[in-house]
Amino acid sequence: MLTVVREQLGQALFRRVAGPDGPATRARIHDTPGPRWFEPDRPIRTVHGDASMFIGGLSALLLQSLHPLAMAAVAGHSGYRGDPWGRLQRTSTFLAVTTYGTADDAQRAVDHVRRIHERIRGTTAEGTPYHAADPHLLGWVHAAETDSFLRAHERFGARPLDAAGYDGYVADTARVAEALGAIDPPRDRRELSERLTAYRHELSATSEARAAARFLLFQPPLPLAVRPFYGGLAANAVALLPPWARGMLRLPRVPVVENLAVRPTGQALTRTIRWAMTPPRQSRPA
Repeated sequence: MLTVVREQLGQALFRRVAGPDGPATRARIHDTPGPRWFEPDRPIRTVHGDASMFIGGLSALLLQSLHPLAMAAVAGHSGYRGDPWGRLQRTSTFLAVTTYGTADDAQRAVDHVRRIHERIRGTTAEGTPYHAADPHLLGWVHAAETDSFLRAHERFGARPLDAAGYDGYVADTARVAEALGAIDPPRDRRELSERLTAYRHELSATSEARAAARFLLFQPPLPLAVRPFYGGLAANAVALLPPWARGMLRLPRVPVVENLAVRPTGQALTRTIRWAMTPPRQSRPA
């Protein structure tokens, strides 16, 4: 009975994250022979294959929204409200292909995203122009994402890395960022922290950013029965944010509650996701 529950839960989670073509895509990514961008022992494979990515991904979206130009591009072109699961599935597929797929497949995925970015341009409500292919804007999106995934893995990962391992993770992600068009992305954790600090003066919690936060945290497109579990992930995504980012988004911090309830809930949920999505005799990342 437990095995059946495990399989059903794992399949349901995988369908949400990977979409209807998930099994075929997974087979192509992992079973196609050829050189990869990253060898099996690279830190990026450890981090991106862990259930902590569920929390890290939510936290990354909240942090990324604080750049007005990035948020304007998302609000105007991504369809995150009308097709949130489609956006999640496309993002997760891109991460899987570039992390685990063949070098040729990874390059095709990057080229596809670059073509999309090239078409996305416009102006904010204040009249400031934006272009998704702008290397400076790509640098912010990359730094916010990398920091969020790293923080989540450090806190909730099954096998947290040491300092050198997390420096290696930042260096690995820099390869993907450069392929997408970012210029001189950070190569270690110190540089990553410095880069985030350098962007601080550009950030603000626009009305679009606060609307995105409300949607992600309180209006997820999920059945009511599932929302308490999602709420646990969302609470931990908020707790993972740097204090200054939480303040900008007006998301309160209650240290005692977070230490006694929120973080243990995150640990339990990530363990459950990991258990469900790693069935017996399955060794490759889901």
